[in-house]
Amino acid sequence: RRQYRWLPLLAKCEEMPAGLELTTEACVLAGLLSPEAVHKKDEFLFPNEHVSIVVVGATGDLAWRKILPALFSLYLEKRFPKNFQLVGFARSHVDLKAFRDKIAQKLACRAKVFNDDTCGIEKSRFLQKLQYVSGRYDSDESFAKLDTFLLEAENKFPKLVHHRLYYFAIPPDVFLVTARSISDQAKAKTGWTRIIVEKPFGKDRASSDALSEGLASLFEEQAIYRIDHYLGKEVVQNLMVLRFANLIFEPIWNRDTVESVSIAFKEDLGVEGRGGYFDEYGIVRDVMQNHLLQILALVAMEPPVQLNAEDIRDEKVKALRCVKPLSLEDLVLGQYTAGAGKVGYVEDPTVAKDSRTPTYAAAVLNIHNRRWDGVPFLLHCGKGLNGRLADIRVKFKAVPGSMFAADLPKNELIIQVQPNEGIHLRTVMKVPGLQSNFVSKDLDLNYKASFASTDIPDAYERLILDVFHGDKSLFIRSDELVAAWNVFTPVLHEIENKKVKPIPYPFGSDGPTEALAKLAAKHNVNLD
Repeated sequence: RRQYRWLPLLAKCEEMPAGLELTTEACVLAGLLSPEAVHKKDEFLFPNEHVSIVVVGATGDLAWRKILPALFSLYLEKRFPKNFQLVGFARSHVDLKAFRDKIAQKLACRAKVFNDDTCGIEKSRFLQKLQYVSGRYDSDESFAKLDTFLLEAENKFPKLVHHRLYYFAIPPDVFLVTARSISDQAKAKTGWTRIIVEKPFGKDRASSDALSEGLASLFEEQAIYRIDHYLGKEVVQNLMVLRFANLIFEPIWNRDTVESVSIAFKEDLGVEGRGGYFDEYGIVRDVMQNHLLQILALVAMEPPVQLNAEDIRDEKVKALRCVKPLSLEDLVLGQYTAGAGKVGYVEDPTVAKDSRTPTYAAAVLNIHNRRWDGVPFLLHCGKGLNGRLADIRVKFKAVPGSMFAADLPKNELIIQVQPNEGIHLRTVMKVPGLQSNFVSKDLDLNYKASFASTDIPDAYERLILDVFHGDKSLFIRSDELVAAWNVFTPVLHEIENKKVKPIPYPFGSDGPTEALAKLAAKHNVNLD
């Protein structure tokens, strides 16, 4: 092998105590084992290593609904470390049995190989591994207590390398104090320490920079995993495969043939008593600046040099840097009122009565580069709407000099992220018969039908698995945050300074449709 292929392995060996075996990660770094091969191994991960997994904020809604069920699914699939301990850490003083009983409500065995009996056995085994430690997020004493607790289990395996993974399922205002306490008191003694940080990553460019600088003073960038769970969704992951593994798309994926791109996110739920967080951030920061902009980057990016984390994220950053800052004239804001038997946003007891926080936003962004100049990207998202949907629509231009009817429907590629994941190519067909009538029909790939025998994992499962392996392809780099906030910070400050009042729309409706139609017409975006 070429000498440079061995350098990461040698560096890793120098960091390890004498007499210990090479870690799985070192083998991957050296090219001795591919990440794909590790993912596919039909056995527990890291047989010669021990991982302590700590869910910080374990009594919260995110940990209960998403994080711990995702960890259980990885455990069932044997995509979990063979030697591990799982600890919930939070401020609440909770009885261990009560904590386990609550978590058990959300654990499910999706795979068909499990029946009720075997699933119950696996749940019991998993829950027996789940421990709980209470403490304050801003307390060195609390994390010293946690460190002592973790060491008790780690010391039972003196010949293994001991890693620690911390998942921050906590409010953003305690990210830094928690990270500082971990850095000072509870880092791994022999292996890596990694932290997973949930959005939002700040409220604007300045607060995001402060958060990034604070985390960088405590952990290396390689140890910080900024998670956007939308990047773990199966259809979103398929975007690069669709674009770069199929020859037919690359020649038409540009301003010459694409008329517009629309990225939508709809929820049929309101804030449901969780207005304290949402009222501080709003829909633009909560959804548009991260979920939708990350999808835009994957749609708009150039092909990466190689399929590795840094090359992929390099191209995403380049695309985001070409996005012009959003102006208030190209933005629609809305707020849901009472409707469909639901209370209005400001009537929620957790929301201020005079709140101007938008629950709906639509914006048109422009990417100033050779591929996309002049193509409008419409991003729209909202709560309290008439359905649940997330999709990407690439609308193509009309056929020039068409020999058929002038008003033929245009081709459209629809990538449905949720629900009913699928990819649909809308084409024009002749209706069978003696007359020449035309109709728009879809060439469909429905995930559930096409991959009926395949268990489609939850987004959090894939992303947490990638953290185990040190794969950062689907995580957000600090310079991505800078580029993303540069697009939205000026308009967010303008909204606050001018006290812009959102347009009211009834709960269960399409949102502020008239304002959306005007914005779309201004930029020649066809909403049909």
